[in-house]
Amino acid sequence: MHNTCPSSVTGILLAAGCGSRFDASGRQDKLLQMLPTGDSVVAASAKNLLAVLPRVVAVVRPQAEDVATCLRALGCEVTVCAAAGQGMGASLAHALAHAADAAGWLIALGDMPFVQPETLQRLAACLAQDGGIVAPVYRGRRGHPVGFGRRYLPHLLDLGGDQGARRLLQTFPVHEMAVDDAGVVLDIDTPADIPAQCQA
Repeated sequence: MHNTCPSSVTGILLAAGCGSRFDASGRQDKLLQMLPTGDSVVAASAKNLLAVLPRVVAVVRPQAEDVATCLRALGCEVTVCAAAGQGMGASLAHALAHAADAAGWLIALGDMPFVQPETLQRLAACLAQDGGIVAPVYRGRRGHPVGFGRRYLPHLLDLGGDQGARRLLQTFPVHEMAVDDAGVVLDIDTPADIPAQCQA
């Protein structure tokens, strides 16, 4: 499937959060929890991106060796963000600096393993074609991943804190792509999300 999507689009997998809502004690990493499919949450998220894009850059937090090892084994380029504790914006800016040579980026979350590869394919193709901002919409709800063309790189590298790219989505025009894919709005926040959302 790689040859059907322009290689100019790079996947970014944000896998640097601490998952405190999943386990406040920090003993369980939600990204490493197993799904009924036999994959961990982060492995399933990465595999979906890798099925569509030839290059996926994954950003992890320091001391997350198990997550990093898992992602490297799948074929992701792994980069460690020392400032991951500052929030998603810092992790995203770090990952984009690592992949600044791309023509566009499809930014996915490591705790959203249910997005269908077909949805990722459509988003990446749209991004490669018009170079703007594209986001999936399921039943009126905007979801993830979100794609950004190269012209937004300076704004993305300026991000910080926990807002991620939300400010850019409020500032610039967004092409909203309707999808029949509940996975774009389903993430793993608590242990209850795993069985509940696998049945969705």
